[in-house]
This record gives sequence, C-alpha cells and structure tokens, in this order.
Amino acid sequence: MVNGPEDPSRMELDADDWNWIAWRSVEREVERLRQRIFKATQEGDWPKVRNLQKLMLRSRSNTLLSVRQVTQRNAGRKTAGMDGEVALTSEARADVAVRVHQSITSWNPRAVKRVYIPKGSNPAKLRPLGIPVIMDRCHQARVRNALEPEWEARFEPRSYGFRPGRSCQDAIGAIYPNVQGPPGQTRLGA
Repeated sequence: MVNGPEDPSRMELDADDWNWIAWRSVEREVERLRQRIFKATQEGDWPKVRNLQKLMLRSRSNTLLSVRQVTQRNAGRKTAGMDGEVALTSEARADVAVRVHQSITSWNPRAVKRVYIPKGSNPAKLRPLGIPVIMDRCHQARVRNALEPEWEARFEPRSYGFRPGRSCQDAIGAIYPNVQGPPGQTRLGA
C-alpha cells in the first residue's frame, strides 16, 4: 500500500529500499491528495479539507517525497544545520525518512544555525540566514504539502507574488493584453 500503515512507528526502510522506491507512484499519490484538498477547499467542504490534510500529514508517500525533495532536489541539500547532519547517501536518506515518519506526532523543532552572507545589493554588508536542521526541513516540506493546496484554492487567481509555478513573466503576460490597444493608439490609465 503506497500510503503505508496508520501507525508511523511501523515504517521500515533501508538503503536498498530507498533505491527501489517507485517514485512515480509516490508522486502520483501525493499529487492526488493535493488535488483532493484543493477541490474540497473550492467546494467549501471544510471537514473534508481537514480530514484530507490529516491524511496527507500521516501519509508515508508524503514523508518519502518530502525527504527526497529536501535531500536530493533542493539547492541546500549539502548544507548542514546545527546538528551537522546531511543526507547524501541512500542509506542516510532512508534513515532520515524513517526518523521523520516516526516523529510525526512528537517532533519539536530545533534551533537554526545562523550564518551571515553578503547582501546582493552591497556585498560589503552582511545579512543573517537561518539554516534549519535536516529533520526540520523535512517536516516543513510535509506540512507544506498539506497546507499549500488549501491556500492556493483560496488565493486570487490573478495573484502572482510568491506563488508556486508563477513568475514575473507570468504577471507581465497577464497585464500585456489589457494595456495593448489598437495600433497607433496609446492607453493611459491614472
């Protein structure tokens, strides 16, 4: 069963298992749950939304996909937090996935590592950057998968700021047809 047992302590995984996970079916399961949350939000069925979000938070597929996102795909995957832990091997990733899934109900966030990096506008000045431990990043990714579909359904469809799959170019593309008038005519708005 892709979603796994309801009891989080029963998840077992090793390096060989990690290498043989059917990622396509894991991604489909998480995407299907995200779509169901989105649809229930649009319909205003709040008890169903909450139940689906709880299901997502308990989902083995969500845990696996979140750990994969944090340890294999994210740009900061090689950056350690306060605990100095990174998961660069299949064995380490499997271990993190098991620990994340076992700590679903009992996790307490750890302190972030404070690092100062140069500012983009003035490299002589520094700005603080907080780096969470790997377990916190995995739990955050799990929760994001449960909450994001609800809020995407609630947001204005023409909003482009800090939204997944949206960019400045998308905003310009949406505005351009409205400001473009017939040839030789200029539109001014005040």
